Amino acid sequence: MFSTYYQTSEQSYLLNYGNFINIETNKKVLSHFKFLQKKNYKFIKNIIPSFNKLIIQFDPYFKKETNKIINELKNNDHIVSFDNKIHKIEICYDDEYALDKNIIEKILNISFADFINLHLKTEFHVFMIGFMPGLPFLGVSNFKKNIPRLISPRLKIPSGSVGVVNNLTVIYPNECPGGWNIIGKIKKNLFINLNTFFSPGDKVIFKKISKKYFLKK
Repeated sequence: MFSTYYQTSEQSYLLNYGNFINIETNKKVLSHFKFLQKKNYKFIKNIIPSFNKLIIQFDPYFKKETNKIINELKNNDHIVSFDNKIHKIEICYDDEYALDKNIIEKILNISFADFINLHLKTEFHVFMIGFMPGLPFLGVSNFKKNIPRLISPRLKIPSGSVGVVNNLTVIYPNECPGGWNIIGKIKKNLFINLNTFFSPGDKVIFKKISKKYFLKK
């Protein structure tokens, strides 16, 4: 299922599933991620999935055992099924929160209302949680053109802001710098008591709400 793997430190391996960012590849990554989670090997200290890579951190005294497990995974083409949650997330696309509305309209050559419809029609797949605690990378939107990052990243992006780059979407769980195009905002807290709200493999559906309703939440 993965093409290569190599040691990145005395206590970690990186499994490489290719260079493509798509749901099919990510499901292979998450299949092994969930499998190792369920097995709960005591000498495997951490498992970190990304779009198309998987990092396995292990007790260096158990390198031989870890290698054996990795080779068993490599020879297993079966994708392990796993349960995933479907989250319906309310989002406000009002001009006050859609900071980069004009950029989106210019790049895609469509009205922001049409962009919203495209965004709402997508059932998003949670590829990974990363960059900062609780931040989900979601995809894949069906835009006809790539949406690049901002030329000049913002020093402060408000907590709950929803951003897009190319065909991916992120939700900023906390205020932080960032270069994604901001299209709206949610109220949901995504990082509670050191726990993330989403998990890799979950599905996300956005539901549009008005600014008036948003402010009442």
